Amino acid sequence: MAHADIDFRKASRAALKDPQLRANFRRAMDGLMSKRAAQFADSAEWHGMRALGASVRLRALSKLPELLEKLEENCTRNGITVHWASTTDEANAIVLEIMLRVNAKLAVKGKSMVSEEMHLNAFLEKHGIEAIEADLGEYIIQLDHEMPSHIIMPAIHKNTKQIAQLFREKIKEAEYTEDVDQLTGLARRVLRKKFMNADVGISGVNAAVAETGTLCLVENEGNGRMVTTVPPVHIAVMGLEKVVEKLEDVPPVLSLLTRSATAQPITTYVNMITTPRKPGEKDGPREIHLVILDNGRSKIYADEELRHTLRCIRCGACMNHCPVYTRVGGHAYQATYPGPIGKILIPQIEGLGTRGAMPHACTMCNACVEICPVQIPIAGLMNRLREEAVHASPAVKDAGAQASKAEALVWKGWAATFSSPTAYRMATTVLSAVGNAAPASLPLLKEWTSVRAKPRFAGRTLHDLARDRGIPDV
Repeated sequence: MAHADIDFRKASRAALKDPQLRANFRRAMDGLMSKRAAQFADSAEWHGMRALGASVRLRALSKLPELLEKLEENCTRNGITVHWASTTDEANAIVLEIMLRVNAKLAVKGKSMVSEEMHLNAFLEKHGIEAIEADLGEYIIQLDHEMPSHIIMPAIHKNTKQIAQLFREKIKEAEYTEDVDQLTGLARRVLRKKFMNADVGISGVNAAVAETGTLCLVENEGNGRMVTTVPPVHIAVMGLEKVVEKLEDVPPVLSLLTRSATAQPITTYVNMITTPRKPGEKDGPREIHLVILDNGRSKIYADEELRHTLRCIRCGACMNHCPVYTRVGGHAYQATYPGPIGKILIPQIEGLGTRGAMPHACTMCNACVEICPVQIPIAGLMNRLREEAVHASPAVKDAGAQASKAEALVWKGWAATFSSPTAYRMATTVLSAVGNAAPASLPLLKEWTSVRAKPRFAGRTLHDLARDRGIPDV
């Protein structure tokens, strides 16, 4: 997206001025945070589980090339066809080729952030293939032609009244109702027909087990199970980082995922897919295809510090606790992955040239670090990307693209001022006088004064004030 930095700032300001959006998010986030806290009430268990989850992900990343080869070998042995895609264009082309080969006209999709990353729905629509989202939240935003606002709860930015109005406008013969059960039932009736008539089912992957060639998916609505069993062809798409080494690694990861994401000890459905339908079996797809997407991940993996980005299990907890995300919402980021994880992943995938503002939309409060179930040092990675944005290096795409000669000159002046006590006192005296005299309507001040009073500057250092009070220098 061109000029994404400018759009991000503009969208953020618009979100902050939308009281309904902020109310929707505030209500949802408060509930999610309190329920998640109840799931990890035992502090010792929480720290132990986090350490275990982090070790599982770190071990997998330390052996990533080897595990991916092993995954392909075991999936192929099980009858699953494995495809490799360097870019989203390649991944889309692979999916299209499979669908054209089976003459598919309709695909039903389980929830998949990688398919969102690929913009798969729009791509298939251009080629005359209908792709319908089967997850309720994804179905809602698809009806409204929006992108997900949250990686776990895509329609979290909408309230019941907004969804009721949307259903009445978009679903034929739907009557207006704010009864949640009736709205869910209406969507279920529409989607059930799609399941039965679909030529292909498309899903994501929560974890792929190299040891057994098993694809693991968790969900609550049953749509994932329908997508992966009813259509004759199943296509699973995953980022290459989703591989784990052993089957025994799956339970701790899924426990952390479900408790962090939806505050459940376990989801309603845990799907373990290892083979297509075997002779004599009554259900299941005849073909299973696994598309493994790179899209910049191998470049991220090449840097020993930045590869920690790939630990993410997509629980969304960092978003729920982020003071920036909870106020501006997911759409302000205009990215597949919003919130703290998006602010370190998207700039590395798409480049700092267009996404250099994202790492700066952070207070460095460390809430995301403290809540991450696999201990990703998000704030540290955010700071690294801020540095990469202004210093050219081969580590990150478009590194140095945000460099500014004016900013560099300002920092040199700052360094010179703070290295000289005399220069510092002179500067603070002048700046405090100018700041106190400046009208609150100035562009540099109005963002502050629109919500709080303009502060008065003392014009004296803390050392000066302490000395006046008889406090000796330490």
